Formats: sequence, C-alpha cells, structure tokens
Amino acid sequence: MDATSRDRALGKAGGRQLCLPACKRGIGDVILDPGSALLIDGVRADSCQPWPDDRGYFLEVARLGEGHALGFPSGSTQVSASLGYPGTIKAFHYHRLQTDLWVPCQGMLQVALVDLRDSSPTFAERNTFFIGTMRPWRLLIPPGVAHGYKVIGETPAMLVYVTDRHYDPSDEGRLPFDAPEIAYDWGTRHR
Repeated sequence: MDATSRDRALGKAGGRQLCLPACKRGIGDVILDPGSALLIDGVRADSCQPWPDDRGYFLEVARLGEGHALGFPSGSTQVSASLGYPGTIKAFHYHRLQTDLWVPCQGMLQVALVDLRDSSPTFAERNTFFIGTMRPWRLLIPPGVAHGYKVIGETPAMLVYVTDRHYDPSDEGRLPFDAPEIAYDWGTRHR
C-alpha cells in the first residue's frame, strides 16, 4: 500500500467507509493480465474477442445473468456510451452502490482506478489499464473504487458501460482528475 494516511472521510459504500488516501505520485500497478494478483479487491477484467469481417467488427459487451454481469438485475440495468476526444481526461468519480462494467469499443483508454474503501485489503492501491481496440477487455468496477480515464492515441474513443442500477446522481461522488491525495500522473510516461 502506498498510502501514508487516511485523510478524509467520503461517506460509505456497501457498509464500508470511503476515505481519500494520501498516495505517492505515480500510476500504481499497470495491469497487463486480466488475472493479475495486483488487481484491486473486487475489480475483475477479462478479454472480449472482436469478430471482424469486411464490413467492420462485432463486439459482445455483456450478457445479463452471465460473466461479470451475473448479478446485474434486468429491471435496473442501464447501458450507456461515452465518446472522448484524444487527450481528454474524465476523472475521478466513484459510486456508493453502483457497479460499473466498462467496455472500450473504439480507440484506446488509459483507465485509472483507486481503492477508497477504508477496510479493503487494497485500500489506496491504484491500478492502470491500457485498454481498447488494441487490448479489448471488459472491466468490472465495484462500488467504492474511484475510476476515470484518459483518451490516448490520435483518434476518439468510445466507452460502452453497463451499470447494475439506473443512474442516480446522489450515488456518485466526484474528485478532481488531479486530486493531490490520489496523485495520479496523467502525463505521457515515455516522452
């Protein structure tokens, strides 16, 4: 754990206290294998195979009742999409109750996660994923894990996400992309 203190309470998520950690500047663990032992507790990743042909490609996002969407209820599951332009950073936010399933369908994203759950074995740990067209992965993000992304490369990126409940603004907390406590380094690493 690279946190030095648990500075600020942010409320609760699923009975766990959320706290803003004090992290050292960096990007945390870069996850290159969906089965990595370095994944934040409760985060799940798997690859999803695109099926290309001469017309384009097909990509299965999720099957309700299976895989990462196993517990997503049919009555409140929501599917949404977000388009980001190159260099755009959309970060950070977290949910107290909602679980997200992210599938970047076009372009490439640098996804950043940080565990805000005070009693989690991975509290204050950060994960970074480089996912999208070149690494087609699904990413399950549990409540209490702050998340955000930067569009990398020269083309826009499309993120499709499935949530286990309808959007509720009161369930969401926001932190600045450059929150000093998280100290996430959004800069290009290999200049």
